[in-house]
Amino acid sequence: MKQVTVISGKGGTGKTVITAAFAALAKNKVMADCDVDASDLHLLLRPRIKETHQFKGGLKAQLHEEKCTGCDRCIEVCRFDAISKREGQGARDKDQGSKGKGQGSEGQGSRGQGAVLIDPVACEGCQVCALVCPVEAIQMKENVSGEWFVSDSDYGPMVHAKLGVAQENSGKLVTVVRQNAREIAQKHSLRLVMVDGPPGIGCPVIASITGVDLVVIVTEPTFSAISDLKRVLGLTKHFRIRSVVLINKHDLNPDNTKSIEAFCQEEEVEVIGKLPFDNVFTEAMIEGKNIIEHSDSPVAGEIKTIWERVHTGIDE
Repeated sequence: MKQVTVISGKGGTGKTVITAAFAALAKNKVMADCDVDASDLHLLLRPRIKETHQFKGGLKAQLHEEKCTGCDRCIEVCRFDAISKREGQGARDKDQGSKGKGQGSEGQGSRGQGAVLIDPVACEGCQVCALVCPVEAIQMKENVSGEWFVSDSDYGPMVHAKLGVAQENSGKLVTVVRQNAREIAQKHSLRLVMVDGPPGIGCPVIASITGVDLVVIVTEPTFSAISDLKRVLGLTKHFRIRSVVLINKHDLNPDNTKSIEAFCQEEEVEVIGKLPFDNVFTEAMIEGKNIIEHSDSPVAGEIKTIWERVHTGIDE
């Protein structure tokens, strides 16, 4: 079983469009959309969901209201402003405290009323509030931060995911997606795992390229893309993963394209192909199709040639 991951140094270079085209051309494969922060491969491959699974990543603080005494110690130590006084609680505490003078602990009238509020979005799961709470009114609970899916499509099985709003641990979710894609490939004797990776050089990218046979880096002739290309090539070089470069929209700036080619030659990285700017990509996306399915255009023919080079490269 071989694994190919398509990534980019920055978003918007056409990475997912290229991956969808490769998915339409490859045989005996399973697709894995590992761009879980902004997954959109499903828009071009139209998978039919068979299984839905919860993804739990990280911890969130949870208040047991019946135990809370309103001591405010958790508010004092929270560095993320995730805990606040419940509205109107301060005045109520003052009133009930004055009534309870001389009654010992009975004067803490906020007990059982949940004197504080915890914002689950702002909570970073650091656990400090739970450690300092004198009555153990705060506990850390495993957080459901997304979902992952096993689907069928016209191009074969597909594993993809959706990270929740303002949720983290996307690197772990990427690992879950890749692991299940490999298991499907092994179960059905599929030869290839085709991965749509995220842009950048962070943890999700590292999780999407670790242990793969080839990384295809999609770039474009802009100054920001060239800078990010150098960074992502540095990442793949660090992990000793074979990489090739595909220049998309190469005709928009021929001088920058030459700079990319010169840099790749200096780094001994193969430029596996160049694609021109073409409105046919936009037309295909409007129809919700990949470029191979959309039309037999010249640019689709060029992608077929590039895929043959990729296919040959992973067999070497």
